[in-house]
Amino acid sequence: MTKEQSYINKGTTLKELIYNAAGEFPNNNAFRFKEKGVIKTESFSQLIRDIEAMGTAMFTRNFDGKNIGIIGENSFQWYLCYLAVVCGGNIAVPFDKGLTARELENCVERSDIEFLFYDLKHKDMIEEIRGIFSDKVEFLCMDGDDGCVKPMLEEGRKKLEAGERAYVSKEVKKEDIAVFLFTSGTTSDSKIVMLSHDNIASNTRDMLEMELFYPSDVNMAFLPFHHSFGLGAVMVFLSSGSDNVFCDGLKYVQKNFAEYGVSVFVGVPLIVENLYNKVMKQVEKQGKTKTVNTGIKISRFLMKLGIDMRRKIFAEIIEKLGGSLRLIICGAAALDKSVSQGLNDFGITTIQGYGLTETSPVLTAERPWALCAGTVGTPMKSVEVRFEDLDSNGIGEIVVKAPNVMVGYYKQPEETAKNIKDGWFYTGDLGKLDSKGNLIISGRKKNVIVLKNGKNVFPEEIEDLIDKIPYVSESMIFTREKHNELVLWCEVGYDKEILKDENITEEQLAEKIAAAMAQINEVLPKYKHVNHFILTDEPMVKTTTQKVKRRFELEKINANWDDSKGYNVVSK
Repeated sequence: MTKEQSYINKGTTLKELIYNAAGEFPNNNAFRFKEKGVIKTESFSQLIRDIEAMGTAMFTRNFDGKNIGIIGENSFQWYLCYLAVVCGGNIAVPFDKGLTARELENCVERSDIEFLFYDLKHKDMIEEIRGIFSDKVEFLCMDGDDGCVKPMLEEGRKKLEAGERAYVSKEVKKEDIAVFLFTSGTTSDSKIVMLSHDNIASNTRDMLEMELFYPSDVNMAFLPFHHSFGLGAVMVFLSSGSDNVFCDGLKYVQKNFAEYGVSVFVGVPLIVENLYNKVMKQVEKQGKTKTVNTGIKISRFLMKLGIDMRRKIFAEIIEKLGGSLRLIICGAAALDKSVSQGLNDFGITTIQGYGLTETSPVLTAERPWALCAGTVGTPMKSVEVRFEDLDSNGIGEIVVKAPNVMVGYYKQPEETAKNIKDGWFYTGDLGKLDSKGNLIISGRKKNVIVLKNGKNVFPEEIEDLIDKIPYVSESMIFTREKHNELVLWCEVGYDKEILKDENITEEQLAEKIAAAMAQINEVLPKYKHVNHFILTDEPMVKTTTQKVKRRFELEKINANWDDSKGYNVVSK
């Protein structure tokens, strides 16, 4: 197999995918990671040995047939524990590393886990909830001098040497549940998505067949592992025989690109746009903007002749991004078209995709040879797409049938039945296909706001809290862009009679509402904070059932926008 030849892994379970890749590329790096500042390597053959050792220790400690939670920053230990769990036929339950103690308590209770791996950064949080689950859950710290991973590996190796083979020989079936993933939203309202080995493996195979990944690639495992996109991406690259590395932190992304020779980056728009803008500011500072623009014109002309000189013309820019970056995959929200076009002009193929937690996750994606800015590409090989309740513009709800559609929601058969009908999954998103079969996302049927960092904000959750503020008659969350980020605003409706009744001015009313909103912000994660609002005494545009018509109301807001009319929420 040549350096630039894709490996199509035929595994039907996560265990088969990993073992197949290790059989094909035993000496390739599966992971590189740092321990006390020193880069360590883990070959595929060593990874298999560690999975079997860790899994054997788990098996003999009575982990077999259990739901096993994991919470922590992305790390080799995190993913090793995950692989050991799923390759033994157990169910892995990744938890959002940004949960509060109370939210984690709720998630632990609902997911029925009996073991929870955590990292040192979550030690204090674990101590807060440990007593609540003292007779139900065993907590194991993965890292640090007293971490469980190294002693469990040693324990497992000894048992394997003594002839213990129960874990290694255990059959994992493709219909077995592999992962529980929580959807976004409030912790109490979020659903637990059940994904089988077949769900994830089929999506992995589709990605390997329809994109260009090479055994020589180096992928930065940047997106959090509790996110289906982050969790699944590493499995795709492991399955292709590629190397996976970790980022030291947001401000070290470019440094780590160069340090590891990263060739593939999977990210969300906020990160990709920041990388691009940072490079372009350096170009501008060096007075080379005109030179770059001339280079783009020349390279585009040459491309029409079938000559690709982009990476030679823009070698200096590529060097600023580590020197090896060839492919960026962006998902979770829309990437700025100018950024996508700019990166592609430099010879860094930048593609967008679309999917959901419930679909393991990818449904559609652009292809390196068929880019179409403003779309999220064509359906994966195994995915059927149709649209329901079309409007006059041909836009309807996106409905899909595919082997990567979830088994269902854990302990919520009614919700499962609402979303999966006759084998078709109703995404809740709106869109249509263009003339080339590319999917264009038009909006979110369920009103979810997707921030540029990939976080989902459910407006109803925040509106319910704001509506409880005295003087507020109704509210609507919306966004405005500031410094290339989406900022949450709120339109607050009030009865103008309140000014007379309270003998206050609108400015004084705004002060009271701002103080109340600040208190609401204190109980919400930072990305859900509302920092600005506008006041109106005009009734919002509503349906006959008194639901706010968000699109029409937002059009009204934008048509009458006046920056001087906004109020700030000053949080403590």
